Amino acid sequence: MTGQNNEAAEDLASLVAQIRACRVCADSLPLGPRPVLHASTTARLLIASQAPGTRVHETGISFNDASGDRLRGWLGMDRETFYDSSRIAILPMGLCYPGRLPKGGDRPPRPECAPLWRARLLACIPDITLTLLVGSYAQAAVLGPGRVEDRVRDFRAYLPRYFPLPHPSWRTGAWERRTPWFAAEVLPALRAAISPLLAEPK
Repeated sequence: MTGQNNEAAEDLASLVAQIRACRVCADSLPLGPRPVLHASTTARLLIASQAPGTRVHETGISFNDASGDRLRGWLGMDRETFYDSSRIAILPMGLCYPGRLPKGGDRPPRPECAPLWRARLLACIPDITLTLLVGSYAQAAVLGPGRVEDRVRDFRAYLPRYFPLPHPSWRTGAWERRTPWFAAEVLPALRAAISPLLAEPK
């Protein structure tokens, strides 16, 4: 079994090396390619998000910004646990920073990225039990068209495989104040769902 585990880890490491060398979207990326992801073959919880922002691009660390602080608050999780890739994988739909829209806000994830890499990455992480679908792009890719708020409110319909969440941007603070059910109903269920997946990997 150890040999199989080592082989799987080598396969994932080889794939990640290919991803880090990817230049498919280079001409469309204002800051150039810098794929950001966190993964291991033993992770059981997957955070599927949108795409890196500028600070994540600079540091190479997913959710290393205010949105990450908000997300970790929702999860009731400290940074050490959040970045423990032996238990948690973080794979955005677009692995590189896509740039800004003319009227503000980040551009959508590059459409080339997920078809190139996502299925191959997920095949190397076979123990994923629950996927947090963070924001509209991750939800659309997995669940198809729909409203984020409707899905978040109806989160039980997607368990035990998926848990839809809003994108934890600064704009979400005002939304949370208008939707007290999010803190009262969704967050306790979210923390209960992820808790058993954070046990140390065998």
